[in-house]
Amino acid sequence: MIHPDDIQFDEKGLVPAILQDAASKEVLTLAYMNREALALTLKTKEAWFYSRSRNQLWHKGETSGNVQKVVSVQTDCDRDAILVKVLPEGPACHQGTYSCFKEQPEDTAGRFQMINKLESVIAKKEAERPEGSYTAYLFDKGLDKILKKVGEEASEVIIAAKNRSAEELSNETADLLYHLFVLLREQKLPLDEVLRVLKDRNQ
Repeated sequence: MIHPDDIQFDEKGLVPAILQDAASKEVLTLAYMNREALALTLKTKEAWFYSRSRNQLWHKGETSGNVQKVVSVQTDCDRDAILVKVLPEGPACHQGTYSCFKEQPEDTAGRFQMINKLESVIAKKEAERPEGSYTAYLFDKGLDKILKKVGEEASEVIIAAKNRSAEELSNETADLLYHLFVLLREQKLPLDEVLRVLKDRNQ
């Protein structure tokens, strides 16, 4: 963690702070901190900002309950901007959306682009809990329901493989991967941690 003395605040005593989901890596919002907001963020491990329109401190999620649990805080090379990695407990945007930034067109480059997309979509559904969403339903039901689905889908993968059906195996593997990603999100475990283990095992 950094210290307020490390930061180059502007002439108004503010510094831009970017909130990023520590798990999905999605950029959530941009706000501003003064020295006190940064100190409170570091102390409470929850995001605090300074409102330029209201000229006062505000605790992110104080009224909505959508607090942002801080994982890490770091500066850029000039120390005049802050990156706050968080685990959001609900939408980050005041409009009730997961992120204040609109979805960008998919970059079709990269074999595993869909994996990144899936992680982001699941994080968004967990935060916003849209009505009629199966993903939101799983989060509402909780861990036991998610674990049951992971077990069921794993069994169906086995059956598909025994049937020697490529189409069936593709569908059931997709279902298993989806439910595993929901489980990782429920556990607040970034996919990066799983990939790190795989990397360590293959060195």
